[in-house]
Amino acid sequence: MDVHEVNDGPNQIASANLYTVTNIRERVKLRIPDIGVASETVAPISIPGLLTKVASNFPEHAALSYKTSAGIWKSITYREYEEQVRTCAKAFIHLGLERHNSVCIIGFNSPEWFVASLGAIFAGGVSVGVYTTNSSASCLHCATNNDTNIYVVQDEKQLEKILEIKDQIPHLKAIVQYEGVPQFPDVLSWEELMNIGREQNETLLESRLKQIAVNECCMLIFTSGTVGQPKAVMLSHDNITWNSLILAETLNARRGEDHFISYLPLSHIAAQVVDVFISLTVAGTTHFADKNALKGTLVKTMKEVRPTYFLGVPRVWEKMHESMIDIAAQNGFVKRYLGNWAKQQGYQHNMNKINGQQSQTWKYILANWLVLKRVKLALGLDRCKACVTAAAPLPVETKKYFLSLDIPLLEAFGLSEASGAHTLTPLDKFKIDSVGQTVSGMRTKISTKNDETTGEICLYGRHVFMGYLGEPEKTDETIDDDGWLLTGDIGYMDKDGLLYVTGRRKELLITAGGENIPPVLIEQTVKQELPHINNVMLVGDKKKYLALLITLRTEVDTDAKPLDALAFEVKQWLHTLGCPAETLSEVLQAGPDKKLLQAIDEGIQRANDKAISRAQRIQKFVILPNDFSIVGGELGPTLKLKRQVVSTKYADIIENLYN
Repeated sequence: MDVHEVNDGPNQIASANLYTVTNIRERVKLRIPDIGVASETVAPISIPGLLTKVASNFPEHAALSYKTSAGIWKSITYREYEEQVRTCAKAFIHLGLERHNSVCIIGFNSPEWFVASLGAIFAGGVSVGVYTTNSSASCLHCATNNDTNIYVVQDEKQLEKILEIKDQIPHLKAIVQYEGVPQFPDVLSWEELMNIGREQNETLLESRLKQIAVNECCMLIFTSGTVGQPKAVMLSHDNITWNSLILAETLNARRGEDHFISYLPLSHIAAQVVDVFISLTVAGTTHFADKNALKGTLVKTMKEVRPTYFLGVPRVWEKMHESMIDIAAQNGFVKRYLGNWAKQQGYQHNMNKINGQQSQTWKYILANWLVLKRVKLALGLDRCKACVTAAAPLPVETKKYFLSLDIPLLEAFGLSEASGAHTLTPLDKFKIDSVGQTVSGMRTKISTKNDETTGEICLYGRHVFMGYLGEPEKTDETIDDDGWLLTGDIGYMDKDGLLYVTGRRKELLITAGGENIPPVLIEQTVKQELPHINNVMLVGDKKKYLALLITLRTEVDTDAKPLDALAFEVKQWLHTLGCPAETLSEVLQAGPDKKLLQAIDEGIQRANDKAISRAQRIQKFVILPNDFSIVGGELGPTLKLKRQVVSTKYADIIENLYN
């Protein structure tokens, strides 16, 4: 692949000596083999190059779609999208954004979020997404290790966090608020920002674009911080555009035809890749859900948009599963019977397909016509070609439930350090407990010891990140001398090349007896046996036996903070047990209700019966006084369990389990 001198951008490959760097101003060698499969050797393209190309080929096609305050969907064409990004980039340069310095963005998904992110990249800067749930201190952490010049915020709530810390961000030159009218001096509105950009000529922007190279950093993704302080993952143009192209091809996306919904945090790599870049790669249309999507309005948006591809994290699919079970429980006998019969046919149809057997039976055809098609229509998934689940393990029961609705959930495995997905479940090789097959052009190996079949999952390809910003030791720990990314996840591959994840190296519990215990599989088994409990966490590191922390699902306030009132389905379950409690405090006062304890104990015993050894059996459990939440700090932004936080927060309760 040709290497050019810098000033021939934006699709040039600048000269570089190393495959990993930790300085944001340095470039990396690309992992492009001289000979390889077509997907490995495809020509690199920068993010500005990609948007310019798509806008040229599909100028009047809808790129972005959002709802106005009047509730009317409005579109932005690719021509307008590129114009807005260039205008934003010119404004950022005028305000003082320097090459390789960053623009931090905190807010809910919107056209302005996309434009600000791509505007930063067009200007030769670095886009940094910040979780809306971050505290002021976390917002500061995201801005101080990368020379942030501009902070873009959604509204006054997010602005307050930045005003609190702005004097501690040494290179900050401007703050922009993209929703509402700023009430503070020196804070620009979105319209003011764009007016600044419109007043500038193209000269400086064109100069910046010529300096861009595909092998330099254009984006920082902060890790979830489930273990220690979040690390800044440096991603190059090629990391992102190559990964997005290969995933789009794997999903059989069609140019100018596909529709996506943007609602997951854009500071997470999965949402960035799907919502921004796969959609851009195929000239798709990204529709923005409202900010209450995860509080109950998502299905309404799905019904209006009818996406052709839909990405959900496990908790989204679990919530849909729970909601549909609640709705079904309120149906009359005939509807319930028909629904259960149809689901049996749907499940059998898909299992037959998986096993290579005849699947189009008359029973399935009838069930599909009477029930299954209508369910898909009610969910807005009637034209969806692929429903993908990513970011955390999906409970098998939820996967089976959607399979019974004839909605296979295709699991993807990846991480920020791999620019998104590395495996994806193929429809023709669907297996319930697999996370899929290695995507074309990428490589997977299992690092094992002593002829074992299970070991650490290692990844290789052009999508492997540049390095952790300012952290050479951690970078060297994560990428070995041969360029393999050591994920820290434990798993194995079967004869068909399908990958299975069995746990995480850092999450393994090592009992006092020296047994290695993978907690996730045990936790999932318990939740299958006790579907009305909400969160569980296994403990027992360096202890004689395993114990379990349990939370009951409660109602939440407008900020998703758990309340004392029990969720409707939990109250129903308790009432069937003979426990009349309406609140969590009622359940726990004077010791938990004995009938509830017995029901939980019986569920745990059923889970224990499935344990592969005595060491993996749970001996004790406790119901915690609060459900886990993002606000409480126990869950990360994508609802991933923060074990270290929970262990610290409930240290006394955990200790009592062993006294």
